[in-house]
Amino acid sequence: METQKFQHRHIGINAEDEKKMLSKIGVNSLDELIDQTIPANIRLQNGLNLPEALSEHEYAEEMALMASKNRICASYIGMGWYDTVCPAPIFRNVFENPVWYTSYTPYQAEISQGRLEALMNFQTTVSDLTGLPLSNCSLLDEATAGAESATMMFNLRTRDQIKNNVNKLFVDKNIFPQTLAVISTRMEPQGIEVVVGDYNTVDLSDGFFGAIIQYPNSNGNIVDYKAFAEKAHSIDCKVSVATDLMALTLLVPPGEWGADIAFGSSQRFGIPMFYGGPSAGFFATKEEFKRNVPGRIIGVSKDAYGKPAYRMALQTREQHIKREKATSNICTAQALLATMAGFYAVYHGPKGLKNIATQIHSATALIADELKELGYTILNEQYFDTLKIGLPSGVSQYTVREFAEMRDINLRYYEAGEVGISIDETITEYKAHELLAVFSMAAGRMEVFMIDDLPKKITINDQFLRKSEFLQHEVFNSYHTETELMRYIKRLDRKDISLAHSMISLGSCTMKLNAASELLPLSLGGFQNIHPLAPKSQTQGYNELIEELGEYLKEITGFAGVSFQPNSGAAGEYAGLMTIRKYLESIGQGHRNIILIPASAHGTNPASAIQAGYETVTIECDSHGNIAVEDLQAKADQHKDHLAGCMITYPSTHGIFEKEIREMCKIVHEKGGQVYMDGANM
Repeated sequence: METQKFQHRHIGINAEDEKKMLSKIGVNSLDELIDQTIPANIRLQNGLNLPEALSEHEYAEEMALMASKNRICASYIGMGWYDTVCPAPIFRNVFENPVWYTSYTPYQAEISQGRLEALMNFQTTVSDLTGLPLSNCSLLDEATAGAESATMMFNLRTRDQIKNNVNKLFVDKNIFPQTLAVISTRMEPQGIEVVVGDYNTVDLSDGFFGAIIQYPNSNGNIVDYKAFAEKAHSIDCKVSVATDLMALTLLVPPGEWGADIAFGSSQRFGIPMFYGGPSAGFFATKEEFKRNVPGRIIGVSKDAYGKPAYRMALQTREQHIKREKATSNICTAQALLATMAGFYAVYHGPKGLKNIATQIHSATALIADELKELGYTILNEQYFDTLKIGLPSGVSQYTVREFAEMRDINLRYYEAGEVGISIDETITEYKAHELLAVFSMAAGRMEVFMIDDLPKKITINDQFLRKSEFLQHEVFNSYHTETELMRYIKRLDRKDISLAHSMISLGSCTMKLNAASELLPLSLGGFQNIHPLAPKSQTQGYNELIEELGEYLKEITGFAGVSFQPNSGAAGEYAGLMTIRKYLESIGQGHRNIILIPASAHGTNPASAIQAGYETVTIECDSHGNIAVEDLQAKADQHKDHLAGCMITYPSTHGIFEKEIREMCKIVHEKGGQVYMDGANM
């Protein structure tokens, strides 16, 4: 049906509106408008080979079918992703609310007071739990936050360290593998040597500027790092800690035993796993390092009437100002999900969070005791929620896995043969019984577990238990019922500008133009409750969705392959530049290190180029924002022996389609460079 077509409902322009608008600007049709604005030589000559668009109703049915092809299992894999319970008032009033998912980017504080206060709640939560005084208002994810911490420590080197070219970064072997992988990739073009080893035996005096450790570590162990931090600081080596906000409600926070930086993911604060999709990374540090913090920091002042007034207090790397001197290419990051995590902390408060963490740990301790009775070995001395389990003689990892998958349970399987489990807030007596039954059957035992409750049981040594208070501010101790929280959320959303209030003319890269029909499928359990490391046999729906989208994007862009790894425009820039870097190295042209960037480009372009290890050269633009082809030619000639590529935003940040784009590409290619096209505004 015509009335069900997406474009008529979402865009909201009918035939009569279109006629008036075309008349106002002096053209007779959309085709004439396109002819006048987009040069013929860069127009697509043939139609796209894509299937017919679905109506909104048909699309909803298709998404429900895809979600149903994903099999939801009880996930005990952990490794940075956990089942969660998103409180209904947050799910309903934030996640599914266009006031929050279409809000204006908070460049203008006076129309963003609600979002800024919500992000301040997130920052306060992170700062209090990590024991560090300064937090930003989110990063993209845990792994890239780890890379940002490494870059920040590198930039904080002393004069002597810079003079002596101290360039080693120590990373403990027991951090999450995905974090290590991203750090290793990101450090290489910076000329930073990543040394992976054991924090107990590494000699930090041998030219290290920074160290990254995990607390609790990847195997679930709670480790006393205080002496390690003191040793590192004695030789001007900074210490960055990957950590878990939920665990920190029970454990001594990193800031109290000497950490300079703490980072991680806030996913387990009520955010679904989404097959490893978006969740807000966090980043906290000491006050003295505030000028080097990546991302944005929300601050609070007083207005002319003495009332609290929130603002973006510090955005030192704002790329439109610093460009190639920016310390990071991160922009707003995960504002919606940081907001949700902040409301989760507000809703539960310090007592509620501690109760959740205690339940998680108590269930873990109970399961550990029962596993020992079954003949298994617990390889952790001290743990919060994760156990690394040694199997008894005659029991294979394969057998455990067979019985686990029979009961729709996913566990972590180590290469050396051990099995790992991570308990989360969804644990119940029944789930604990089912989990133990797997290990009982694998061991050939027919134990019957009568678990009527999960009693409080703290096995963590007193030296690791948190003594300091957290979240004492009034906001975290006032809204613990659904009605109170809903009213608080409503008070904040009235202070914001979103598509629920008015049109937003700013063309920034936010979620604001996503339609309700596009976002509704995200509420389906088949999309929400899937761990990224779940077996492929359980993720057919996601696999089909990703493969199908990849084929569509290849058709639209004309390229042979697509990567879905970047989760922001800036991360996409970095991925593109690293692709160019690796390609040039593969053909023996790795010495090429110059990237040409127009003055009109988004500021993340030069920031990303620097992170990818390149030097940048600015190309001039005319008064209308067009790239000056003559200057591009001159700069390409000047740097022909070292030209790696050129970054072009298309259309530009001024909305311009470059008429000479074919000529520009030809110039760069003739000099041995590659062209990166930033399609954020396509």
